[in-house]
Amino acid sequence: MFDIGFMELLICGIIALLVLGPERLPGAARSAGRWVGRTRRLVRQFTSELDRQIKAEELKEQLRKEGGIDLDGVEKNVRDGLSKARDYEHLLVSDEDKRSDRSAPPAREEALEEAGYYAEQDAAAAAAEQRASDSDAPQDKQATPENRT
Repeated sequence: MFDIGFMELLICGIIALLVLGPERLPGAARSAGRWVGRTRRLVRQFTSELDRQIKAEELKEQLRKEGGIDLDGVEKNVRDGLSKARDYEHLLVSDEDKRSDRSAPPAREEALEEAGYYAEQDAAAAAAEQRASDSDAPQDKQATPENRT
């Protein structure tokens, strides 16, 4: 990147020794090393994220050209299916449950809503995981039932 040779480094070291002195030079060298390391990590993270975004866009464009899977349509179909399943949920409850739970407590209704919410979240996470695995990019940690609190 920069064309710095041994002589330039030697001259910088001698000037730093004269300006800082032998007591403060090791601490300054450590600080400079930390800053250089942080800068390199930041640049490496930025370039890797940029590469991932470019690969994802190329994959989306390739899917559009080939007339492949419409991921937005798949997500919409999953949500529609989940909403229809909630409409017929009362058919899955047995007669004994209906007799014992004449008045369903609000906690049960909240739990059902929460379960539906997590089902939608799981479907979205599965779609994102499928997209990530198709692009062969490193995956971020996905939301799973074990990770929820």
